[in-house]
Amino acid sequence: MASSAAAEADPVECEREQQHEDRRRLASSLTARYSDWVLEALDELPGSFLLTDPALAGHPIVYASRGLAALTGYARREVLGRNARVFQGAATDRAAVAGVREAVRAQRAHQVAILNYRRDGSPHWVLLHLAPVFHARDGRLLHFLAVQVPIDAKRRAAPCRGAQQGAVLAACREEARVDEDFPCASHAGKVFVDMDKRGLESEEPCVATESEKEKAISTANSIVFALNRYSKLTGLAVSRKRCDSVGIPALSSSLNLSLGRIKQSFVLTHSCLPDMPIIYASDAFVSLTGYSREEVLGCNCRVLNGPDTSLEVLEEACTVDLLSYRKDGSSFHDLLHVSPIRDASGKVAFHIWVHLDVGAKHDFNGLTPEVWQLGAVGAVRVAVRGLSASGSLLRPSQ
Repeated sequence: MASSAAAEADPVECEREQQHEDRRRLASSLTARYSDWVLEALDELPGSFLLTDPALAGHPIVYASRGLAALTGYARREVLGRNARVFQGAATDRAAVAGVREAVRAQRAHQVAILNYRRDGSPHWVLLHLAPVFHARDGRLLHFLAVQVPIDAKRRAAPCRGAQQGAVLAACREEARVDEDFPCASHAGKVFVDMDKRGLESEEPCVATESEKEKAISTANSIVFALNRYSKLTGLAVSRKRCDSVGIPALSSSLNLSLGRIKQSFVLTHSCLPDMPIIYASDAFVSLTGYSREEVLGCNCRVLNGPDTSLEVLEEACTVDLLSYRKDGSSFHDLLHVSPIRDASGKVAFHIWVHLDVGAKHDFNGLTPEVWQLGAVGAVRVAVRGLSASGSLLRPSQ
């Protein structure tokens, strides 16, 4: 009994390990794409701003500046991993939120005056400047940058109705606050969306001055300059301008988000383009092969093939055993499942290639390896068909 009890995982220790893993994952969103020094460089920049990663589940905040903590009252650890909805409240204008949501979907810059809420529940007007950060070579969306510039409340003739509700909202927000140091990103902000439906009248919108608008743009420029400077150390240049690789379209942020939730090691290839280039690679694939996304995007799946590997283009779903090679040249026994993915019209749009290292230890949750691989295929099919039906499959062109 004692040995059995000792063998059981300590819940507290498991929670600590999960929090550590969550922090590592969020930090690597920046350090893996730029350099290990980028966080220190961003800490030195003035202004209130944050960076979010649309490729991670819940589109979480992966960096928050010191200025943001001073403006909102939220400590950095309280917002990392959460969605930016955490700053919204009962009187936040829904039209303004819808405009931000549409800009994210369309992957374009956006400026709007919006009523946000501090940690203590008090409302304050800010000019929100939103800007996408793209991979300069292939145009892939890496992050969203959000700058918050406080709007001078002294210019407003009428008192802020939200301020009169501040004490009530503070109590509500404290009651609804998640106590964990690292709340789940997909849950964050949900309670504030619900509160927005209570019928409270929204504030009359503030208008930012040209000086405040210029300050927001200047802050954004400084941040992008810092990101570009440190991204070049890893051979990756960033840009706020879309610039796709020739003939290789970038996936929409909605599809990237859906694919990012799938845990299996897989790549997605575009079936209608010459040589079926890779247009998406999962985190597990990157971990398995040692290749970065930048190194495999645009390449054919033969990137893993050795001199003795011959794999024909497949029209139907199949599973094959073969010897594949990592970036460092080491080989692994690869159970590869390849399946076509059709769009809403029934046309083959992509192929999914699910790789499984047979020699590694896996937890299939009681499933066979083949069924576990089919789970990834099913999840990709749902994401592709749903978004192709709504017209959100590929990123909108300029």
